[in-house]
Amino acid sequence: MPLRQLCGVAPPRHHPVTTTSARYLGAPLQFQNPSKSPKPRSALPAASAIPRISSSSSSTAAQSRSAAKQHLLRLISDQDRGLKTQRDPAKLNSIVEAINCIAELGRDTVTTGDSLSAAWRLLWTTEKEQLFIIEKAPLLGTKAGDVLQVIDVEKGSLNNAITFPPDGVFFVRSTIEIASTQRLNFRFTSAVLRGKNWEIPLPPFGQGWFETVYLDEEIRVAKDIRGDYLVVDRAPYTWKE
Repeated sequence: MPLRQLCGVAPPRHHPVTTTSARYLGAPLQFQNPSKSPKPRSALPAASAIPRISSSSSSTAAQSRSAAKQHLLRLISDQDRGLKTQRDPAKLNSIVEAINCIAELGRDTVTTGDSLSAAWRLLWTTEKEQLFIIEKAPLLGTKAGDVLQVIDVEKGSLNNAITFPPDGVFFVRSTIEIASTQRLNFRFTSAVLRGKNWEIPLPPFGQGWFETVYLDEEIRVAKDIRGDYLVVDRAPYTWKE
């Protein structure tokens, strides 16, 4: 099925915003001016004007989301977490189009609830800093293992971790707060590079936000205002410092 037909909608509209951005070893940092105030209650449609959603419509929407998800996973399956995509603009365009499709299908969902809490394992990204570390790790006599985002919404915490088996890890601790139905704000609090018998603290800095545009029991898709994208799955294990 063509992607446009699969989505059944136009690509998501982007509203102009004033931003500045920075990045700390692969974690996106963006800042945005406050959004406009919501419309007053009187401007909202009456309950009678809201269309009813039939069970068949819900089933069709679920099928569209499932098909869009599988299409995206097929596209990224041979991309070595994004390393190969850097050298293939056509593939990148196809993946971004698939992400925009799945984002449009999930635009009315809440993705900042308890189901966001998990150890998320990197499948694919455009974040150059993370890809640089993954690619260059062998030059330091090691190899990058799983790249993780460990989120706990209830505790308000986020750990970004790049593992170097068997004993190495680099991680950045952050605090998080819910900004909207799909956006989390975060602020770095500390960073550590750790080996088997040693540890080097690093100075953290910065704050920002990211949006989870799709979330289910298996995967999560996120993107940010800088134009970077992230596809992760739920790791089959828990991760602790």
